[in-house]
Amino acid sequence: MNRRARTLLLPALVMFVASTALAADPWVVYKGGEGPGKGKHVVLISGDEEYRSEEALPQLAKILAKHHGFTCTVLFAIDNEGSIDPNQSDNIPGLEALRKADLMIIATRFRDLPDDQMKEVVDYVESGRPVIGMRTATHAFNIKGGKKYAKYSHNSKVKGFEGGFGRQVLGETWISHHGNHGKESTRGIIAPGETGHPILRGIKDGDVWGPTDVYGVRLPLPGDSKPLVLGQVVEDMTSTGKPVEGKKNDPMMPVAWVKTYTGEAGKAARVFTTTMGAATDLESPGTRRMLVNAVYWAVGLEDQIRPDGNVAIVGEYKPRKFGFNGAARGVKPEAHEMH
Repeated sequence: MNRRARTLLLPALVMFVASTALAADPWVVYKGGEGPGKGKHVVLISGDEEYRSEEALPQLAKILAKHHGFTCTVLFAIDNEGSIDPNQSDNIPGLEALRKADLMIIATRFRDLPDDQMKEVVDYVESGRPVIGMRTATHAFNIKGGKKYAKYSHNSKVKGFEGGFGRQVLGETWISHHGNHGKESTRGIIAPGETGHPILRGIKDGDVWGPTDVYGVRLPLPGDSKPLVLGQVVEDMTSTGKPVEGKKNDPMMPVAWVKTYTGEAGKAARVFTTTMGAATDLESPGTRRMLVNAVYWAVGLEDQIRPDGNVAIVGEYKPRKFGFNGAARGVKPEAHEMH
């Protein structure tokens, strides 16, 4: 190579190396400050086409990090351009973070992840560490038949693992829209006898609310599942609307419950599931409080739950309305960094 060629090539090479070194990771990490959660690592996994988990989970993570001390890593469905794309059902980079996580929060929908990514989720779940599932996590996976982890699919027929991850780990898989989707919202009513549960500390009837509808579940829920919040179907999309009359509210469906899951490690993990949790649901302080309290409970810090604990929104939060193909386009994970 002559001197002129080297002279022309060198700047380009320097720029390439610099840009490679500075390339941002396709996830975001919020370092925890002072608070009861200091030293705990929470991994939040987004990836649903409809309910804007790519907006809800960064906000929840910011609340946990800034107000409560948890270090949080938020993962996203990422397309070939490195942008967040909930319609990309087969790629969630960064799941290796689960190896050192104290808690997994998952809000995915019908994901068909490659074996190497799915292995990180399965290894975590089977280790006996706690899990929180939000909204579409009841049908988190739709793994094609014949693949190694197909039994985790929402419609699994594998003996002993019917209903897949949703039914076996969280307590239910996808069943139905119980409320009228997009027209009837959800008001949380404390389940009988559960006012003293730590997750409900500081929460009363009606505090938990969201414009998403109540999901149907099969009653009773399996195993040791214990409903904490029942979903009153509201006739409109307001928190003050009237309850729908008739069978939709008799009986009311559970919209939040706790249970345990014993995986291959033989350890019973704490599990909290809520069929609420769309990005717009998090505009309700009561819904945020339920989720924050659930994090404390899941990692064994229930004695630190304060009824007036800080669940204020961090930064600007203007979530998009739920709906298919409604995600912001071309957004990189670093756009969610906390400044």
